[in-house]
Order: sequence, then C-alpha cells, then structure tokens
Amino acid sequence: MKILKSSLLFSFILTLAVSAFAQSEFSDRNVEYTFSLPNDTWKMTVKPSDVSPNVEYVYKYRNQGHLEIRKLKVEKNSLYGDIIRQEEQSLQFLPGYVAGREENFKGALSGRAFNYEFLRGGKNMSGRYYFLKSDETSVYVLRFTGLKDILRSIRNETDFIARSFNVNTEE
Repeated sequence: MKILKSSLLFSFILTLAVSAFAQSEFSDRNVEYTFSLPNDTWKMTVKPSDVSPNVEYVYKYRNQGHLEIRKLKVEKNSLYGDIIRQEEQSLQFLPGYVAGREENFKGALSGRAFNYEFLRGGKNMSGRYYFLKSDETSVYVLRFTGLKDILRSIRNETDFIARSFNVNTEE
C-alpha cells in the first residue's frame, strides 16, 4: 500500500513539474521569426498580420510583464551602442527614467541587452530590451517592460524567450 501511495504521489509531482515547464512555440506566416515561450502564463495580445508584423505578449497582466517585438532597419556595420542610443532617445522622456547597463547576450541570435528603470503611475517599472542582429541591416528588438520587482523575478523567462528567438532564413 505504501508503494502505491508513493507511486501516486511521485506521479502527481512529476505531472506538476512537467506542466510547470511546459513550453509553447510561436510562429506565424506573417513574420519571419520564431521563439519559444517558457509557459502558458504568456498570452498574445497583438497578432501579426499582412498589414503589421508586430507581435505583443503579456505576462499575466500588462503591468507585470509586456513584450513587444519590433524589427529595425539599420545601416550596414552599425554598432550596437549606436542602435541602443537611438532607441534610448524615446525612453529618455519617461518619468523617472534612469539608464541601466548594457550587456552582451547570446542565444540563437547574439546581441546586446539594455536595462533601464522608469515610473508609471507612481510605480517603479523597469525595461529590458534585447537587440538581436539577424543580418547586416536588420535588428530585432524584444522590448520587455513591467513592474520592477516582477520583471526582475521573471528574468529567466525573458532571457529564455530571447535565447530562443530565431529568424527563418529559408525563402
């Protein structure tokens, strides 16, 4: 009887563990990229279309975690620092904006991650942008924003998404 109870308990725990680490893949005929989501907590709020290639996801609620994916056209041989500075120009007008550090980032595509903090509605928010170069003139920006403490606590998930981000080069 003890063995049966232990087996049932182990099966239950294993089922919970597998569902906690369930992943799903994003792909759409309207965009040339794919990525993995670490779990079902991430919900799509903006779907790409023939008119707009933009994709957006939220983590539970928009203020807890928000992901926007945008493609930037850049000049050949552009440096990441210059690309980040251009993107940062629009961020500087956010209330309480404070630039954070940049760091190298490696995944399916390599690039840089840029961190910053700001205020929204009197709450401490943060952003983490991943700049991933897919070719000499294209950079994808994965823009994560959310409440500072929550975004920090799901950093492993944002890194997971960015590491899995890849561009389909087949035509």
